[in-house]
Amino acid sequence: MALSKSLTRCKDIDPVVPTTPLLTFLERVQETALSTFGERHLDPKLYVDLSLKFSLSTTEKAFHGLPRSENGTVSIKDLEGFLAMYFQGAGEDVLYFDPPDFLPEPDGFLDKVKNPEVRAWALEVHSLWKNLSRRVSDEVRKQPELHTLLPLPAPVIVPGSRFREVYYWDSYWVIRGLLASKMYDTAKAIVTNLISLVNVYGYALNGSRAYYTNRSQPPLLSAMVYEIYNRTGEMELVKKALPELLKEHQFWDSEVHKVTIQDAQGRNHTLSRYYAMWNKPRPESSTIDKKSASKFLNVSEKQQFYRELASAAESGWDFSTRWMRNSSEFTTLATTSVLPVDLNVFILKMELDIAFLAKETGEESIAESFLEASQARKRAINSVFWSEKMGQWLDYWLTTGTTCQESQTWNARNQNQNVFASNFFPLWIDLFNSDATLVETIMRSLRSSGLICAAGIATSLTNSGQQWDFPNGWAPLQHIIVEGLAKSGSQEARSLAEDIAVRWIRTNYVGYKKTGAMHEKYNVEKCGEFGGGGEYVPQTGFGWSNGVVLAFLEEFGWPQDQRIDC
Repeated sequence: MALSKSLTRCKDIDPVVPTTPLLTFLERVQETALSTFGERHLDPKLYVDLSLKFSLSTTEKAFHGLPRSENGTVSIKDLEGFLAMYFQGAGEDVLYFDPPDFLPEPDGFLDKVKNPEVRAWALEVHSLWKNLSRRVSDEVRKQPELHTLLPLPAPVIVPGSRFREVYYWDSYWVIRGLLASKMYDTAKAIVTNLISLVNVYGYALNGSRAYYTNRSQPPLLSAMVYEIYNRTGEMELVKKALPELLKEHQFWDSEVHKVTIQDAQGRNHTLSRYYAMWNKPRPESSTIDKKSASKFLNVSEKQQFYRELASAAESGWDFSTRWMRNSSEFTTLATTSVLPVDLNVFILKMELDIAFLAKETGEESIAESFLEASQARKRAINSVFWSEKMGQWLDYWLTTGTTCQESQTWNARNQNQNVFASNFFPLWIDLFNSDATLVETIMRSLRSSGLICAAGIATSLTNSGQQWDFPNGWAPLQHIIVEGLAKSGSQEARSLAEDIAVRWIRTNYVGYKKTGAMHEKYNVEKCGEFGGGGEYVPQTGFGWSNGVVLAFLEEFGWPQDQRIDC
């Protein structure tokens, strides 16, 4: 692959969103916690999730007054005393909320699930929505300067464990589960919150914290609105969402994200990439990022690496060999040099959704222009990403990067030949899954790809120790591929979809019975085993895992006589 060492930059293409004085201070507290408590068992996110009991100046004064040894460290006793005196516990500004639309067994809940054992478990998973339901404390609205949590207008569903706030792309699968649970008001509240963030920032944030304002996440807000409208027919939400969806589209279609590729016929295609507005350590992982960047001696190289880290976090795949030039060297992360298949699928979905929703509200000219945009993006996805030889769509590496040039010329060598679950994502879109010949090609490719394992679809074929790689499987990746196959109209594709869904449901069930919890990710080689790797310990809860299990059971059911154990 011919790749230049670093992307060339335009003068105005290095945006950085300003941080807050509170975050700057909490990062110093995080550094001190690392030197006091040591790396083992330290979750840096905990320290930037703390809220102050007193003003920042009072707290900083007390912090500077802590006794320190000759090498500057604070004793465990002194630091623990300081934290207890001056801070609320992490998550104390997010309060439990009892969702009024929750029923222990809603009417018509999972009618196709005939096996009593599976049904009993599905009701337990359904009941987890109560555990994960929260509202932001009124204190956050009254004194925002004491909190990193952002105020939101409506109740929320959190993913679980260390993820104590709303996350953007997680919310799509949470909503799919809530719709299966007939919790329409809770689903609408999630969308209301995300709309409010777009309204304030111009894009939906990675999560509802001050440290996430520098990036977004895979854009699925339009898909959430579409799914809710599809179930409820409620026009009010569509009308409220449409202006913000246009704003979000503008964000992803802005200069910083857009790249033009010229194909062999001389036609220009515009596609989007991830590009975080940040060039410092991520506050929630500051100590980890600094350690990773310590290999770079020069400031601008460090800044570029920090941008690549934050952009990988924006992709939702943090972290994966997918973004690395050298799969065995983490510091070769180069997310902004990749045109990703999945991001462009999500934006294509956004364009199709906006066209549909605009038509429903009588906005004909908006509908028409977004239909045109979707057709152009579909052509771009096929021209730049499609590999006839592999029968998959492949991410495309940029050689130099960007909008400084008129366009880059397409080169087959720049397609990433490695297999990732995201290579099959275009199948999720009706424009692709309605083509019977294409669906057959994709099925053959998926079956022979090595991704389908005993307990679901692997994220990649590379076992790197990163969490978005083999052998981890993630709920959203299963759902997108399964739903694409199931919607295609091909009986054979539906049968493959059901086979994958059954494997995934089984591993979730057995894992739940063994541990009493739903997990963030699973090991697809071993039925009932949760996943590992990455920069934090495996989490439970878990929003999108619950949502996908309920969505699969709603779609495929579970026959009376079909076993559920591995």
